[in-house]
Amino acid sequence: MGLFDYIFPKRCHLCGAALGDGEEFLCPSCLASLPRTGYHRDADNRMAQRFAGLVPYVRASGHFFYSRGSDMARLVHDLKYRRFRGLARWLGERAGEELLTAGFFDGIDAVVPVPMHFWKKAVRGYNQTEEIALGIHHATGLQVVTALTAVRPHRTQTALTEEQRRRNVSGIFRLRHPEMLAGKHLLILDDVCTTGATLTAASEAVLSASPTARLSLLTLACVF
Repeated sequence: MGLFDYIFPKRCHLCGAALGDGEEFLCPSCLASLPRTGYHRDADNRMAQRFAGLVPYVRASGHFFYSRGSDMARLVHDLKYRRFRGLARWLGERAGEELLTAGFFDGIDAVVPVPMHFWKKAVRGYNQTEEIALGIHHATGLQVVTALTAVRPHRTQTALTEEQRRRNVSGIFRLRHPEMLAGKHLLILDDVCTTGATLTAASEAVLSASPTARLSLLTLACVF
């Protein structure tokens, strides 16, 4: 431990406890207490049911449960709106490690994060979903492919109804260089799934441009 860390020890993002050597963002107790869905162990989980009949997929999962006012909601808010960029990558790595040992990534060729419009990304300074994807890459070695682009900005989804969310993201994504992804098994990644509108729009954009691709779906957190 350096002198700076001795005088100003790193603290757990949730409980404020001092972190030990090699610990980042969360203490072991707070990390262990985050509610895992276990969806990756059930092919017919609630996340998978959400997308049944909307887009063809191999498997679908959300790793943590998200609910308003929860610790997970606080973490997501901070990694999105309070510039905790490293937290997004760190949580992606933790989820990646846990899913890797369970075989969730078997057969997947690359991770495709849901994009952010370039103006919004310029204001925020980063796309949190890309950071989560980089954390998964660090845990798994899977390539991150930023082939999807957002061709127009859209309103935040937070206060919208399910139908409004679908209209809000309809047709906003385009796939660059689709020939490079032909026949690949791609993991479409987002930060949080509420209604599934964003993941559906992203998946439709990929399959429209590269119909021989196979898709799996993953979010760091999910509401259901």
